[in-house]
Amino acid sequence: AEVGAGGNKSRLTLSMSVAVEFRDYLGDFIEHYAQLGPSQPPELAQAADEPRRALKSEFLVRENRKYYMDLKENQRGRFLRVRQTTVNRGPGLGSTQGQTIALPAQGLIEFRDALAKLIDDYGVEEEPAELPEGTSLTVDNKRFFFDVGSNKYGVFMRVSEVKPTYRNSITVPYKVWAKFGHTFCKYSDEMKK
Repeated sequence: AEVGAGGNKSRLTLSMSVAVEFRDYLGDFIEHYAQLGPSQPPELAQAADEPRRALKSEFLVRENRKYYMDLKENQRGRFLRVRQTTVNRGPGLGSTQGQTIALPAQGLIEFRDALAKLIDDYGVEEEPAELPEGTSLTVDNKRFFFDVGSNKYGVFMRVSEVKPTYRNSITVPYKVWAKFGHTFCKYSDEMKK
């Protein structure tokens, strides 16, 4: 957690599997930071009319969370801004909530090492089967998300329809994926006639 000047806390929530990937991304940012030249002096930075852009950006999407990582620079120096957004998949409106923390670039190695120690001490073994990445497709003003997950009942696919004003989803168990797909193909072929 990061504590702001007003006493407010900003924190990120990571599952252990996401923490492993986040640690790897931190390594990439550390390498990039090491290759950068010296910081731009504050006088020159303020004189430049161009808006500040990220020196390096990445994002990670897992489950219902997105993590945006931006290596930036301001008058106080370089830092890694990490923003986590969580999509509320409940009934009704799909809302997004977010948290942001900023890590000074000089402390990234120590932060990564501390995270690696937590993973080593408390991490769980990786799942035996790697699940496919989720995907999405956009049609008109709708977006469809296809997310593969697993729980105590087995592997499933959650298909979510998202419009600007709502979200609706169904869960399809792995054992009926082929039948489900075949049914779609059958109706698609019939509609072409």
